[in-house]
Amino acid sequence: MSASLSGSVEHMLRQVTPGRYDAYEALLRALATPSSGQVWMLLWHGQAGSPDAQYGNMEVDGHGYAPCVTSAQELSASGWNRSYEVVDGVDVARTLYPDRYGLWLNPHAPGGGVGIPWLDLRRIAAGLDRQPAGPLRLSDPAIEVPQFYALLSQNAHRTPAVRSLRRAWVQPALGAPYLAIGLDVYDASPPAVDSVRAMMQQSIGVVPDGLPVSTVAMTDEFDPVVMWMRAAARPFYDREAHAALPPAPVAGYGYPPAQSGY
Repeated sequence: MSASLSGSVEHMLRQVTPGRYDAYEALLRALATPSSGQVWMLLWHGQAGSPDAQYGNMEVDGHGYAPCVTSAQELSASGWNRSYEVVDGVDVARTLYPDRYGLWLNPHAPGGGVGIPWLDLRRIAAGLDRQPAGPLRLSDPAIEVPQFYALLSQNAHRTPAVRSLRRAWVQPALGAPYLAIGLDVYDASPPAVDSVRAMMQQSIGVVPDGLPVSTVAMTDEFDPVVMWMRAAARPFYDREAHAALPPAPVAGYGYPPAQSGY
């Protein structure tokens, strides 16, 4: 691979400093680009392409990372004397993130290089524009949209595929904050998915102008918004809890009926 092809990642890497989320995002985009995003993965065992090939691993602040370098020149500078494998950034992201492993670029460099957490590898693997840029600030929504929640709950009750709904206010590192609705469903078949999509379309019309709303599937164990909702957000609609409610009291507030005569 030519120096010009690897130079984009190395150039972006030099721009990354604490708090420069725009530069970090540019680095992720370089890694996600097949023409410029190749990295030299350091193999602890085996040879490139062999069944026993195994990436190196390192731990930083309790999180696992696979080390790599960004060019043949950096490989030489690192002093690595075992095998290596040249891989597209997208491919290595798809390999690492399901095991919750990140990628560490040029750990031998002055300052220790730059780590890409597994959550950002997931974004690279799935498409950077499909998920918000981290680190995310997550909280209960402070904005009041009771009409939307009421209509959405009503429509959810009429949609048998929906088990429950949760909500979160998401503030990405880059981009506008938005309201996220967590969809917990019984059935992920195409007809069920279509019914849930229709439910959202029927409800979204009462959302105030300028308030972005997004949805996440509560089955996605790798989504940071879903992980926060499961840990910190109670459902605002829960079909099973609704079904378990006691019947409404009748006139007389539950006292036995008055007996006539003595």
